[in-house]
Amino acid sequence: MKQILYVVCAALVFSACRQAERFQVEGTVSGAAGQTLYLEASALEGILPLDSVKLKAAGTFRFKQPRPASPEFYRLRLDDKVINFSVDSTETVTLQATSDDFATAYTVGGSPQSEKIKELTLKQLRLQREVNALMAQVQSRQMGFDQYQDTFAVIVDKYKRDVMMNYIYAAPGTTSAYFALFQRLNDYLIFDPLNSKDDIKCFAAVATSLNNAYPHADRSKNLYNIVIKGMKNTREARQNELQIPAEAVSETGIIDISLADMRGVARKLTDLKGRAVLLDFTIYQSDFSATHNYLLRDLYDKYAPQGLEIYQVSLDADEHYWKTVADNLPWICVRDAAGIYSSTVSLYNVDAVPAIFLIDKNNELKARAGADTDIEAAIKALL
Repeated sequence: MKQILYVVCAALVFSACRQAERFQVEGTVSGAAGQTLYLEASALEGILPLDSVKLKAAGTFRFKQPRPASPEFYRLRLDDKVINFSVDSTETVTLQATSDDFATAYTVGGSPQSEKIKELTLKQLRLQREVNALMAQVQSRQMGFDQYQDTFAVIVDKYKRDVMMNYIYAAPGTTSAYFALFQRLNDYLIFDPLNSKDDIKCFAAVATSLNNAYPHADRSKNLYNIVIKGMKNTREARQNELQIPAEAVSETGIIDISLADMRGVARKLTDLKGRAVLLDFTIYQSDFSATHNYLLRDLYDKYAPQGLEIYQVSLDADEHYWKTVADNLPWICVRDAAGIYSSTVSLYNVDAVPAIFLIDKNNELKARAGADTDIEAAIKALL
């Protein structure tokens, strides 16, 4: 009986000690007297408030929280400015910042992974500024649509290769590698875990490392599920000879498309006879999508009154995401559930997205937009 009591007491003491273990975040924020500094958890389910302090003239702060069971992400927030950092155990993270440049000019100590996260944050900010500058050139007519697409692809690819080699594959079991996977550009994931085989490999590398170290952690399980979904979505299509159904070819020879819009209504491409049509294959859940749709919106607003229609085919794996984005677009939006391996994609020989085709008012395919195509001029010619 005494032995059982001893074991129970020992277990209770160990549990109490575990609960008493805490990590600490401390430092100063200069020039922020009277402002409120918030400590928040960046959890899978969203941002969760943990603590706050109203800063005095000295700007000093100190937060203590229970240690996480596995590495986790947190952030300090001042108004709408955010500093992201990670915590592995019971470390003390020190941060020095100013009110004006809170999110970019801070220094961090006591957490090498948080230093890496800062590097990634600054890299992403520079990338976003570069893309914004490109977009400004398009809006001011200093750069054409195709030149923008090509330049955008080059700078994003360069960014991804840098992050892939120096942060993800270099140390896949770290919080900075995990953080890199979920960085965004134009509010879209830079690394696409559902449609890109190369990007799925990045997710798989981090998922494997996390699962080995923390098999019961929610983040490990979630990342594993993302990888499985992406692998299923991009599995190799059967290498059968592709046959074009007779009913898919109209009198003019155009290959018809009949897909459901977000309300479940079948929309046929050939039903648009009498209007000039811009046929667009795209993936909404990609880093280029927001800007691409912005450019299409500019064309649509100008030429829809003159007879232009856009028929946009989503190849997204995530139906809910597609519906959320498409709900705000004024043109015809349909989705091919087979994604990048659909027969429609093969029939139109789409090997990269976005892919744009131009169809005249007689349902005749007139052009496939390439690097040298002036899309606006081509649309004018169709009208």
